[in-house]
Amino acid sequence: MLYENIKDIVNLLKVLYSKPLFMMDQLLLMINNSNTVYSNPVPVIIDCDPGIDDAVAIMLAASNPDFDIKAITTVSGNLQAQQCAENAIRILDMIGASEIPVVPGPSKPLVRPYPRDPFSHGTDGLAELGLPSPSRSCNSGYAPDVIVDLVRKYPNQIRIFALGPLTNLALAIMKEPDLPNLVLDVICIGGSFGFDAVGTARATGDNPASEWNIYVDPEAAQIVFDSGIKLTAIGLDVATHPDLELSVEHRRKLKNSGSKQAKFLLGVTSFVEKGGFGSYCGLIDSLAIATAINKEVINTTVVKVAVETQSVLSLGQTVVDHRENFAWSNINKLTVARTFDPDLFFDILLNGLTKA
Repeated sequence: MLYENIKDIVNLLKVLYSKPLFMMDQLLLMINNSNTVYSNPVPVIIDCDPGIDDAVAIMLAASNPDFDIKAITTVSGNLQAQQCAENAIRILDMIGASEIPVVPGPSKPLVRPYPRDPFSHGTDGLAELGLPSPSRSCNSGYAPDVIVDLVRKYPNQIRIFALGPLTNLALAIMKEPDLPNLVLDVICIGGSFGFDAVGTARATGDNPASEWNIYVDPEAAQIVFDSGIKLTAIGLDVATHPDLELSVEHRRKLKNSGSKQAKFLLGVTSFVEKGGFGSYCGLIDSLAIATAINKEVINTTVVKVAVETQSVLSLGQTVVDHRENFAWSNINKLTVARTFDPDLFFDILLNGLTKA
């Protein structure tokens, strides 16, 4: 059983005693009014393309005792899947988590050639910080198959953190059409939904209107969005917001902690800032992990979203039908982040990266 429900335990104790337990009633009231979820470690798949911000997100997820990372599957996005897998192993080696399986997916999107990323993650994909070569080879298997196998093994328990293009998840759904009903939930980094102009100003796809993860494989994104899977998307209007910046105080805490994870993030920050970008570039994917740790990190809303799969000018754009009248009825609804709580996010991030 995934969740150990304290309410059930308290009710059982009340049955065992002949008299009502005032303290038990008070405890039940406190639980009912609480957002805390008491559970065993939740089985997790991190589907990613490391990449500097993916690397930080992996570190944050690995620091959380509530996550049991069953596999890291890699997708062609920031880099091609094989190099992403090797980078994931390098990160796991650094943090002492080499037991986590790492399996790459395909080298290109579903129906398109692999595109050029306009943003550089460094020649090694990890900010050129001199991490050692991977200590081992990737695990055997194929990422979409691993996703299907794990979801079948842990029905209605697996959480998927999709930090890159959605190629692996789309292929998994194509192989197992019932997969959307077997996954606990998906939190993905992808798209831009029109809630803040920064989502356009900081567009990451290789055209004026798109976000990189959706741009790389728009057909995969449309398959996943239309599948009915329980998914929350965090777009650029939140993930590149000006409040997602490391302050002087944040940097002091990272430096003083002395942890390998904190040192890595500081190195990533220096790398992106030397390139003329903000520190948010190293933090984007960690928003998904922080949201999984505490859902209050983001405020969500439901909108109608379709993915542009044809236009040269806007390939990969997540087109939102915000209209009050005449909205198309054939566009599926999606839960997306509208805003985020920067204080809560940075509390989670710094606690995770500095305690190691």
